[in-house]
Amino acid sequence: MADPMFDLTGRVALITGGSRGLGRAMAGAFAERGADLIVASRKADACESAAREVTARFGVTALPVACNVSSWNDCDALIDRAYTKFGRVDVLVNNAGMSPLYPSLDEVSEALWDKVIAVNLKGPFRLTAVVGTRMAAGTGGSIINVSSVAAKQPSPRELPYAAAKAGLNTLTEGFARAFGPTVRVNAIQAGPFLTDISKAWDLDAFAQRARTSIALGRAGEPHEVIGAALYFASAASSFCTGAVLRLDGGVF
Repeated sequence: MADPMFDLTGRVALITGGSRGLGRAMAGAFAERGADLIVASRKADACESAAREVTARFGVTALPVACNVSSWNDCDALIDRAYTKFGRVDVLVNNAGMSPLYPSLDEVSEALWDKVIAVNLKGPFRLTAVVGTRMAAGTGGSIINVSSVAAKQPSPRELPYAAAKAGLNTLTEGFARAFGPTVRVNAIQAGPFLTDISKAWDLDAFAQRARTSIALGRAGEPHEVIGAALYFASAASSFCTGAVLRLDGGVF
């Protein structure tokens, strides 16, 4: 029997970046515990595939919505679709993110900077502001921001991304104060995970670095985000808000 503390039956969860990687792992975990879903990402076909999969496996309702979170118009349209279909959102996961490569810091273009800030910070602000306001006016809810170890340990290779994720940590605490006591806002500060993004890594070089820079000596697997996500989404974290949880294997 499933632990009732982590039961999400009757809940509705909206997950950005929900068609792959950590987002897809969270979508499956929430659906397995009874939540209906809105699966959002930039590509409609990827959303539809993920939605079909969780519906077939767990029998929940899953709404696929193509959305570029860098656009407030897209964010607002996503929210409208969610509330039109379900009438509520109980869990919002701001998971969509991006960190494009650049040759050097002085060659970071204005377009790249703007895109990174828009996807990782502007979109989560808009979604949290609107959904959080509706949650607070209703029966409450939980908002989960997916941050990054880069927010605390910024690398020159990902500085715009690190700045955006540091801002997301700040939003987490600020929104927790704004929307309490009925809405909880927390963040998962993720380290390196072996998602689609890792296909671009030199995995041999990464494994060598990990042995001396990560306490657990490795990257995480996508399913290893599930415990933290379920904790924040469910009644298990009923007295937790404004928290930033390190989930990085012990990066030092």
